[in-house]
Amino acid sequence: MMTGLFPVERFKELETPFYYYDLDLLRKTLAVIAANAPEINFHVHYAMKACATPEVVQQIAKAGLGADCVSGGEIRAALAAGIPAERIVFAGVAKADWEIELALEAGIFCFNVESKEELEVISQTAFSKGMKARVCLRVNPEIDAHTHKYITTGMSENKFGIPMSDLDETVDKCAELKNIEFSGLHFHIGSQITDMQPFMLLAERVNTLVSQTESRGVRVNNINVGGGLGINYEHPNHMCIADFKTYFDIFRRHLNLRSDQTLHFELGRSVVAPCGSLITRVLYVKQGKEKQFAIVDAGMTDLIRPALYNAFHRIENISNNGPVDERYDVVGPICESSDVFLRNFDMAVTKRGDLLAIRSAGAYGEIMASQYNLRRLPGHVTSDDM
Repeated sequence: MMTGLFPVERFKELETPFYYYDLDLLRKTLAVIAANAPEINFHVHYAMKACATPEVVQQIAKAGLGADCVSGGEIRAALAAGIPAERIVFAGVAKADWEIELALEAGIFCFNVESKEELEVISQTAFSKGMKARVCLRVNPEIDAHTHKYITTGMSENKFGIPMSDLDETVDKCAELKNIEFSGLHFHIGSQITDMQPFMLLAERVNTLVSQTESRGVRVNNINVGGGLGINYEHPNHMCIADFKTYFDIFRRHLNLRSDQTLHFELGRSVVAPCGSLITRVLYVKQGKEKQFAIVDAGMTDLIRPALYNAFHRIENISNNGPVDERYDVVGPICESSDVFLRNFDMAVTKRGDLLAIRSAGAYGEIMASQYNLRRLPGHVTSDDM
């Protein structure tokens, strides 16, 4: 039996909670990305922090995307999935010595450098190996992405990037360091951005900073505008692929990109979030004094976003495709009051043993799972397994 997108009868045989990845939807998403960023000077790096499940990353590698990594572990996972080292960029504010050594030895495309102090350490490590490290400087563009404060990265109070006022000095520092090759500029303003205006402002700010840098005789060969494109969490069935066309068109129209420059993107959530769902089983339906609770076997240890960000994920009772006419608080088993997926949410009548799908959980879901309360980590299956 299929209920909507899900092979429910097969799910009944599996131990819950687990993540389910619709690889057919992922492949369709990757095809849309390819169709809307076809130019030779557009290059997409998948942000590994969103989801590093091997079967998912292997599909991304087959589609020809590179990888945006923020740890040595992510570099290893990207390489293991088949992403070539020359398509990997390494970002992050706190690259450890062993991670820098790993990236140099692997021959990655470049480091996205976030401070003069980091630049010096990379230079020293490259010198010790008789190598030269290619770098892009991450500049904090001071643009408000109008998103949750925990996932805003482009303002002056954030820990990320080099202040614009320090850019010239840092570019000069690159020239002084013989084991550093300055390659370009990197930016990232935040995540889950659905208002396209901040991307337009970013393009204009990039134009200004590239002109400022090149007016000093320094060539900017690569421009990296990060990612941040949001998805529609409210309507996962009807709007299951992000608006990549509008997103890429903004940079086509507003960025002064020369034919010999390469524009890099670091998309994560918009690539994988829609294809993933957390499947959980109802343990109890509890009638409280003022509320009705659907108590499930998944918790904040399996999907932390609702507890951490108060994030919304639509929930569907995939065991009952009847009318949506009962109201529940959907809660987990963790001994924390914040272990709530949704409050006052309308679903089909729900009973013990029903399977629920917590939708749009392919990004920052399985990858952020923990073993708090000594719980086991969730497993995963894909549509190709069914």
